[in-house]
Amino acid sequence: MGIKTYNPYTPSRRHMTGSDFSEITKTKPEKSLTVSLKKNAGRNNQGKITVRHRGGGNRRKYRLIDFKRNKDGIPATVVSIEYDPNRTANIALVSYADGAKAYILAPDGLKVGQKIMNGPEAEVRLGNCLPLEKIPVGTVIHNIELHPGKGGQMVRSAGNGAQLMAKEGKYATLRLPSGEMRMVPIICRATVGVVGNGDHNLINIGKAGRKRNMGIRPTVRGSVMNPNDHPHGGGEGKTGIGRPGPSTPWGKPALGLKTRKKNKQSNKLIVRRRDGRALSK
Repeated sequence: MGIKTYNPYTPSRRHMTGSDFSEITKTKPEKSLTVSLKKNAGRNNQGKITVRHRGGGNRRKYRLIDFKRNKDGIPATVVSIEYDPNRTANIALVSYADGAKAYILAPDGLKVGQKIMNGPEAEVRLGNCLPLEKIPVGTVIHNIELHPGKGGQMVRSAGNGAQLMAKEGKYATLRLPSGEMRMVPIICRATVGVVGNGDHNLINIGKAGRKRNMGIRPTVRGSVMNPNDHPHGGGEGKTGIGRPGPSTPWGKPALGLKTRKKNKQSNKLIVRRRDGRALSK
């Protein structure tokens, strides 16, 4: 998918870019595979803001994506490639031989009319989903399960792909897009290929209104607030933050503080962290 630019007839249009949607073959979603998406503007069930800077935005319908890919042994045909407002990747509508329809993440290079299949008997081919034990070492994969049968949880955003590095005993070792080396149970499933829409990270939003359409509200810097509103606030003119390191509005350390628990159960499955160091035991 390519990137389109705009004529600079306003200052905000000068650097704005967007997707040309050249891969999209259908504009309206499959009605049976969509549900309404309720807005909560970053509030929890008590009405308290738990995620700041959320609210507004265009209406969206949620597309029900088949991350499990557990309809084994039945060939499916790609009907269309569609845009999904809920994720960076495009999605593909597939129709199984028994008449069932489903949405899957569209890998890069998937075309309308192409055949795909799920299950241990499937070929190692673009768009097919099969257990890691059936995938050759060196293959690039996405939509990877962490627990057998739970559905893909890792490597699902646009342009991402993990590489299968080794298989030993009950575990397969993967190199994730972040550079982290991680072991995953070898009976977990993954889909062959790289997630499509790889140019997504090249898009320049261009103007504030486009962010508002996404449901993201403005963020005010702490350094321009008053001292009673933020630890960085106060002072005459531009001043430093006045403390050893940057803080959240509630005084907790921010920017760089590692929050992963030392005794997290999955630590033993991480061979090398994304910063290149082995995880301390």
